Amino acid sequence: MKLPALASPKIAVWMVMNMAIAGVATYALVAPSTTVARRIFLPGETTHGHYQIELACDQCHLTNGGNDESSTSNVMQDACLRCHETDLDTANDTHPASKFNDPVHADLLKILDAQSCLSCHREHVAERTLAMGLTVPSDYCWHCHQDVAESRPSHEGMRYDSCATTGCHNYHDNRALYEKYLDKHHGEADILDDATLILLTSQQTGDDQTQKTRTQVVPDINDADPQIVRQWSSSAHFSAGVNCKQCHQSEAGDANAIRDAKTPAGSGTAWNDHVALDTCRQCHARQSETFLQGKHGMRLAVGLPEMQVAMARLPMRSDAAHRQLNCNSCHAAHIDDIQHAAVDACLGCHNDDHSLAYLDSSHAELWRQELSGEIDAGLGVTCGTCHMPRVATGDNSFVNHNQNSVLRPVETMVREVCQRCHGLEFSFNAVADPELAKTCFDRAPEKTVTSVEMAHEWFEQRRNRQQRRKKSSSRKFPVLHLF
Repeated sequence: MKLPALASPKIAVWMVMNMAIAGVATYALVAPSTTVARRIFLPGETTHGHYQIELACDQCHLTNGGNDESSTSNVMQDACLRCHETDLDTANDTHPASKFNDPVHADLLKILDAQSCLSCHREHVAERTLAMGLTVPSDYCWHCHQDVAESRPSHEGMRYDSCATTGCHNYHDNRALYEKYLDKHHGEADILDDATLILLTSQQTGDDQTQKTRTQVVPDINDADPQIVRQWSSSAHFSAGVNCKQCHQSEAGDANAIRDAKTPAGSGTAWNDHVALDTCRQCHARQSETFLQGKHGMRLAVGLPEMQVAMARLPMRSDAAHRQLNCNSCHAAHIDDIQHAAVDACLGCHNDDHSLAYLDSSHAELWRQELSGEIDAGLGVTCGTCHMPRVATGDNSFVNHNQNSVLRPVETMVREVCQRCHGLEFSFNAVADPELAKTCFDRAPEKTVTSVEMAHEWFEQRRNRQQRRKKSSSRKFPVLHLF
């Protein structure tokens, strides 16, 4: 059938445009998830917590972590739990979905479907996304707890959207907020007399294995760079008996074998100057696991290429934009320099107000005093002290490399970090002021969080009532002393 003369060009253009769109769509679906093409089909901006992995669509939109391609849907509940269930368990989630399976709470589910993460947290709706990825109005607590003042007169007159004020309540994580904890730490000094931080295992024991291994370990390659050998011979790897091929030609396998200098690890494999995370993980499992949970490593956790500094939403140094984030980003390959990783590595990339203010802060002055030996180890405060806190595990300790673990919610940092040196009220007052955070806490807090005092007064009233009842009971039933 011959097309009308005037219609033919329009139809031809329409057909070409549709073919182009179909071609782009097909390419986006079959091309690697890192391509620009897939980004075109994002339905909206992703939240601050997930934007790094927004191109790994199947992490959320396929069940079983993407193994069941026949069941695509909106973000699945089990997809949320795959990443966040452990954190919720650790926090002793105060609003677990299981709590609302009880028919007693059936009426509450009509107000808020608390059995589903997606009721409060949806992706790609930037126009209504609040802090913590919240996508419901901030007064969500009030709809279930509007009668709280009946049992707690102290809450009379409080704003309907003030429940989540710093130091008061969090929906999931109240480890630093439950009332007994607040009462227990009432009246603490701003700076504690026994202020100190968790020391690394090597600092605790003072062990130095260098002399034990110095005669046992020699470079296992013939053309080793003398400068690299000198650096390596002063490092923790040398002290632990880790040789060149064990990192540069290693295969994933027995960690004990990798650490054994006599084991020909990786024999037959090609030399690799870029040591992969899997190689580091063979000896540094907990550090690697937590690294993958934070923004620095979460892309690797879902199979995407390493994060580049330019991808960050925070202000970053322009000269660091090209850098990729891996173990070597903070830990130089052959130099044992934890001091560099604790401060200089962070400031080599971060360019926000908080980071830039650190060197002029009192915390940085303590760090300089620790480095000079003026004060004991564990009294200096670095970037890593607060954002990658040390974790005690029995007689050992390690650095938590998930730099987000104590930021959301901010009260987590109060318990895990601030309270190592400061009283609870002082800590709450400090983190409650966003402007104070920008200046890296360069002055005493001016805000006052009343939750600690409120909890203490409530418990004092209870204790006084109990005391009065005891006295009243003793008068009614006097104790008879028999001689």
